[in-house]
Amino acid sequence: MLRKHFVSLVGILFLVAGAAFIFVPRAMNMWRAVRPAVAPPSQDIAELIEEAETPKAVPPKSSENTTGMPLKLAPGFSISIFAKDFGSPRVLAWGPEGALFTSSTSQGKIFALRDRDGDGKAEDARVVAENLNKPHGLAFRCEGERCKLYVAEVDAVSTYDIEPGTLRTVNRKKIIDLPSGGRHFTRTLMFLPHPNDGKLLISVGSSCDVCEEKDWRLAKVLIANADGSDLKVFASGLRNAVFLATHPVTGAVWVTEMGRDWLGDNAPPDEINIVEEGKNYGWPICYGKNIHDTQFDKKVYVRDPCAESMPPQIEIQAHSAPLGIAFAPEEGWPEEYWYNAFVAYHGSWNRSEPTGYTVVRMKLDAQGKFLGEENFISGWLTKEGEALGRPADILAMPGGIMYISDDKAGIVYRVTYADRAQSSPAVKNHDDLIVAHTPLPGSLVKSPIQVSGRARGLWFFEASFPVRVLDARGRELGVGIAQAQDEWMTTDFVPFVVSVNFTAAVTDTGILVLQKDNPSGLPENDDEISIPIRFR
Repeated sequence: MLRKHFVSLVGILFLVAGAAFIFVPRAMNMWRAVRPAVAPPSQDIAELIEEAETPKAVPPKSSENTTGMPLKLAPGFSISIFAKDFGSPRVLAWGPEGALFTSSTSQGKIFALRDRDGDGKAEDARVVAENLNKPHGLAFRCEGERCKLYVAEVDAVSTYDIEPGTLRTVNRKKIIDLPSGGRHFTRTLMFLPHPNDGKLLISVGSSCDVCEEKDWRLAKVLIANADGSDLKVFASGLRNAVFLATHPVTGAVWVTEMGRDWLGDNAPPDEINIVEEGKNYGWPICYGKNIHDTQFDKKVYVRDPCAESMPPQIEIQAHSAPLGIAFAPEEGWPEEYWYNAFVAYHGSWNRSEPTGYTVVRMKLDAQGKFLGEENFISGWLTKEGEALGRPADILAMPGGIMYISDDKAGIVYRVTYADRAQSSPAVKNHDDLIVAHTPLPGSLVKSPIQVSGRARGLWFFEASFPVRVLDARGRELGVGIAQAQDEWMTTDFVPFVVSVNFTAAVTDTGILVLQKDNPSGLPENDDEISIPIRFR
């Protein structure tokens, strides 16, 4: 009997050892893959940042990395921390009052970040909305001084009114119902440019890795009117098209798209797609350049089921997890960067060799033809396989300025082109003297442009001041005179309005200059603020 039990025990031990031989290496490989995305790095990021911000005997060079992280940038660019210690920022959007808005999906909050003194750092991160259901997408629409903030939560799109002169959000109104839950819960918003002003795009990911969806709204880019009415499908077959951007020349809608998992380290490719209304992009039965996913789809077809699906504009290394996408403007950026796209690779979680954790530059011609790819910023992924951060969204602004959100490190970075001061008018921030309510930075404008805001009495001098429209090369296209709408002989803020007619621009971007009235002509009395704009 004892011998029998001994033999049984030995058999069990062999089984356990065999299972360990098979599954332990797999578990270790899985942990190696997942670790960069989910595990905190051994280096304390707060200590790295604090050390970088501690004054040194020799100040850092202006065109370098002052974040404390081992980041490498393209030549001629510098990176610094714009905001920190406030949450896990995802989507970035310029709002009224010169504030940069960001959603913190994990906290259920929307923050407004303000750089009041123009030193490149936000002095505060104000909560403007909270207790939300995983908020992600943000968009603004303004008429005069009245601005609406659009917020996409997991299960809804809602609007808020922003009180003029403040960042206070009021009158929340749900305008669109969305399907809740599922694997891909982020929803992203973007308004289409002219001639489709007022049409809102909503990107809704799939509920699964790969499956046949039952809800018609999933794995789609949807389109609706600005009030939420007439919701319908814009483009389908998109597993998780998380971020959207408009090409500055063609006006086409570009999206970043994540491919399915569990087909190996190098398949299927992640994608950048140009989405067109009514087109299907293949998921769940097709991926890449019209390749049939036979591991999922076992049906037998008379003809190729992927022949009609739209292939990607650009294929990306599998599992890079592309998120934010932004196009480089002309104004303030090196000419070789014009029309190029920047893409944030959030980083892999299920690849044996981690990939991503970078911001890349997609080299494109003016019509969007792909010419090549190179790293723009790298270094978040260490040699030890740890991730110090995960870039999420990108805003590329006229004036050679870029903002990047990092939802792992809890940071918004500010990237600047070293020669931008010589190549373009500086973008100043004078919230203590003058604030423009419209247009917002980066707005798409046409003639006549409506400008409104508020300024202190000393800015008017004699009840008015000039407003100029310049193209990206500094050529004046038009000028108007902003008039005070109240008693201007005061140190308080006074509202102003002006409508400026301007001639057609030959560049896609430009600058709106609000110039302090200075009848004396003395240079010490000169002052101005500049707002980057885009032309239709």
